[in-house]
Amino acid sequence: MNAPKILHVDENHPLLLEGLESLGFENRLAYTVPFEELLPELKNATGLVIRSRFPVDKTCMDAAPELKFIARVGAGLETIDRAYAESKNIALLAAPEGNRNAVGEHALGMLLSLLNKLRLGHQSIVSGSWLREEHRGWELEGKTVGLLGYGNTGKSFAKKLAGFTEIEVLCHDILPNVGDTYARQVSLEELQQKAQVLSLHIPQTPETNGMVDQHFIDQMQHPFWFLNTARGKAVVTEDLVVGLKTGKILGAGLDVLEYESSSFHSIFNSSKLPEALRYLIHSDQVLLSPHVGGWTVESHRKLAQTILDKIKASNLTD
Repeated sequence: MNAPKILHVDENHPLLLEGLESLGFENRLAYTVPFEELLPELKNATGLVIRSRFPVDKTCMDAAPELKFIARVGAGLETIDRAYAESKNIALLAAPEGNRNAVGEHALGMLLSLLNKLRLGHQSIVSGSWLREEHRGWELEGKTVGLLGYGNTGKSFAKKLAGFTEIEVLCHDILPNVGDTYARQVSLEELQQKAQVLSLHIPQTPETNGMVDQHFIDQMQHPFWFLNTARGKAVVTEDLVVGLKTGKILGAGLDVLEYESSSFHSIFNSSKLPEALRYLIHSDQVLLSPHVGGWTVESHRKLAQTILDKIKASNLTD
């Protein structure tokens, strides 16, 4: 009897391959094979392991009549046609537990860097200046932090904020009763009324796309620092730039950008950069990173282990 085949279209930690082999699967590696050439490979595949190289749509799933599961080694499932997968009884697995600590630490690092003007201080010294007053920062103590979305990464960030004194942490989520000892759940209106720091921890859905726009920013009562380690398309970048220019947004730490490709790859895919993106790149108020909030040495392994554990627990080895 042939071993059930799993098609891997993105590279992941070796322990995932080793673990699947120990469960009796055959791994087929196709990290750089073009999508059109992958379709025949899907014909006899029991499982598909992917990060974000291409969307898994109806065409993809129809080419895989034996497919039992799709495993995304990452937090979200927005690149997969979930409704169609459900109609075909294909199990969907993701690993938000695997990189939640990494994202929480990244958000905290960005916030502290913005408040303390670390990037600007470094740049001034490199350029030969020693500007102390110009780099006077702010303390996190006494601030109110608002978390939009309170799932895995939101909770991770909130736990880390608990180590600071006199901080109020608020959260807003579409699910009821998700608040805990680290964050008090409130309405969106209360969060916008009180937050001095706003951090996004929401998935990419039709409801969240473009959620942070000019109207949303205008509803924030206080000038605020803004963090996005979630999804770039949740923010209307042109409106974010307006907020930075007017001072409503005091600074922005962005690990994700609206202009990323659907596979979260480079923003430099076009010869002409959008004007709003150009502003972010050159602004002293902005700290950028290339979608690496959940991309640590440790999370690389944790993500793979999480997927492996879920395949075991779901009896997908039968």
